[in-house]
Amino acid sequence: MAMRRAIATQIVERWSSGLGCRSMSLCFHGIEPAPKDPILGVTEAFLADESPHKVNVGVGAYRDDNGKPVVLECVREAERRIAGNLNMEYLPMGGSIDMIEESLKLAYGENSEYIKDKKIAAVQALSGTGACRLFADFQKRFLPDSQIYIPVPTWANHHNIWRDARVPQRTYHYYHPESKGLDFASLMDDIKNAPNGSFFLLHACAHNPTGVDPSEEQWREISYQFKVKGHFPFFDMAYQGFASGDPERDAKAIRIFLEDGHLIGCAQSYAKNMGLYGQRVGCLRVLESKWTDGFSLASVLCEDDKQAVAVKSQLQQLARPMYSNPPVHGALVVSIILKDPNLKSLWLKEVEGMADRIIGMRTALRENLEKLGSPLSWEHITNQIGMFCYSGMTPEQVDRLTNEFHIYMTRNGRISMAGVTTHNVQYLANAIHEVTKST
Repeated sequence: MAMRRAIATQIVERWSSGLGCRSMSLCFHGIEPAPKDPILGVTEAFLADESPHKVNVGVGAYRDDNGKPVVLECVREAERRIAGNLNMEYLPMGGSIDMIEESLKLAYGENSEYIKDKKIAAVQALSGTGACRLFADFQKRFLPDSQIYIPVPTWANHHNIWRDARVPQRTYHYYHPESKGLDFASLMDDIKNAPNGSFFLLHACAHNPTGVDPSEEQWREISYQFKVKGHFPFFDMAYQGFASGDPERDAKAIRIFLEDGHLIGCAQSYAKNMGLYGQRVGCLRVLESKWTDGFSLASVLCEDDKQAVAVKSQLQQLARPMYSNPPVHGALVVSIILKDPNLKSLWLKEVEGMADRIIGMRTALRENLEKLGSPLSWEHITNQIGMFCYSGMTPEQVDRLTNEFHIYMTRNGRISMAGVTTHNVQYLANAIHEVTKST
């Protein structure tokens, strides 16, 4: 026994001194802490602040007018129906068939010919992040020489997703700081100048972080130029229904591209529009065509469903070593709500209510700033749409908001309008006016 203890002590001593590693690269003690996520770090700082006046307008999750998280009544009812009737078996690797079918109808329309003809390869994914990552890995595996064009700015995690999938990234112009709107001319130039057959990441609606969306006419021009260049659009649709209150209106960009005969990919999430943040319910869909030599995309859809079946099988194969099977509970909630006419009607009413509250807070914030006699124009607050407002404030001004007024947001000036309420909007406006009035 004493000999065993002595041997164990020697092993521990060797590992603690680094001698147990064949090379230093195999030891963990040299690993540096990862940088904090800029968005999650805001919440951590907010929670640590003991001020009774603190305001968090950094979190990208819906809150009611009391600043509290919301569970939709349609979700509660769906969960009541599930309770006691759910076994714990795995879903197929591709996920819930019902949820996928209802998701396709929501994105492409109830009577979409692409759904009827089964030309869409679709799988359930771990919310929008997981759907984007699956597509990025698919792109790397089957088009290893391709790259992705990402807007400036975009949701920060987009860069992480395609970087970790080892897909080279390029950027294209999107936001115009002076007008606080869309830099449409530069965007179109970048589309025209990109190599034919390039991949572009597009926000379907409620662009994150700017809240700036192209108009319908601009979307049609973008679609036309994509057609000329043979580009492949990949839509990230995290806010359908949540932006305008109307899921059909918020899917307009995708419908325009379908009308023009594009092949498209789409990541769809139910985190925001159903409040299912922690359930991680999403869907990845690819309108597929035959791949041609040189890893470029053909410009026509498949004539049959065989290629779509092949692509779906490859997406499932990519998911297998990641998470194998997607979770079942959230998928059941979504499918029950979308399949039941009464529950779907209730959801449409509730999502419209969430959108209307945010739109109302945009109006209130702008009006409060204007009443204070701000020398700046705040029209962009109501011109932008969705959860986020790109305020135009500098990092230094944001730092003042935090240090002097205990108001927390990301340093790029992005305000989560879901965190603005009738109780704090005047305080927020006063603080913003104070840090910007000398600009």
